[in-house]
Amino acid sequence: MPPVRLPGSETEIHRRQDRRRYIAPVEWVLMDQRRMCPHCRAFITNKDRTCPYCNEPVGARAIDRRSPSAILGGIIPHARFTTIVILLINFGLFLATALYSMGAGNGEALWNIDVGTLVAFGAKYNAGLASGQWWRLVTAGFLHGGLLHILMNSWVLFDLGAQVEEIYGSSRMLVVYFVSTVFGFYVSAVWSPAPSVGASAALMGLIGAMIALGVHHRNPLGSSIRATYIRWAIYIILFGLLPGLHVDNAAHIGGLAAGFGIAYLAGSPRLESSWTEKLWRGASWVCILLTALSFLKMYLWFARVAQ
Repeated sequence: MPPVRLPGSETEIHRRQDRRRYIAPVEWVLMDQRRMCPHCRAFITNKDRTCPYCNEPVGARAIDRRSPSAILGGIIPHARFTTIVILLINFGLFLATALYSMGAGNGEALWNIDVGTLVAFGAKYNAGLASGQWWRLVTAGFLHGGLLHILMNSWVLFDLGAQVEEIYGSSRMLVVYFVSTVFGFYVSAVWSPAPSVGASAALMGLIGAMIALGVHHRNPLGSSIRATYIRWAIYIILFGLLPGLHVDNAAHIGGLAAGFGIAYLAGSPRLESSWTEKLWRGASWVCILLTALSFLKMYLWFARVAQ
């Protein structure tokens, strides 16, 4: 009787190993390196930055935008670049004003910077505006009266600024922020002679931009966006009416109106090569240059007064 080969026997094991030697190797296939042009719908390569068929600039793929390369080693994320830069400027100026106020003998400068310091650094000050210091309408929007003041505004700006920047683009967001600041403090100067500072005029402008978005999109989503940010605006204005807070509601209302108006006229971003986008990019650079000029004038005035 021939011997029985059990499944686990040595002979059977060798046979299984022999069969494994003849399994075809797995072949790696490179993924297709093409994608579709968002403008003319032609197929282009992933490396193309300008479509060879319609000559329109082509942005990064959606998967690349979700995890873009870092800026300054990851300190500034792409998705909030403009917002983070504004926050850094605000905190830098807050630190400068707090240290200057401490040097002037204010022991509570971290929580309550004295008015003299704020005026010296560019607060909205009607006497200064009357003498031709127009730059105060710009610089006032980057100053804050204390740690709680800047933390509250920064919290709102970090979330709201990123939303507006993503929806409208950096160029429109910068124009909305700048015009809302200037117009907000102009309304404040007309309404009250009291010195005023803070980013809240610009923040109300960003809220106005989101309300404009809801007005443009007449659908359930647009209605929800419009209702949400109208409530935000109402809550902020009602908060400013509470006694003892000294909130500049005139700047809030002016900023809200300016932001809504600019965003309603601006609409959504179009093709990068269109004249509309070039116009908004140019307008944003004008705002940046005017802001830089305002701080230069503030520094020159400050240096002259400090002597």
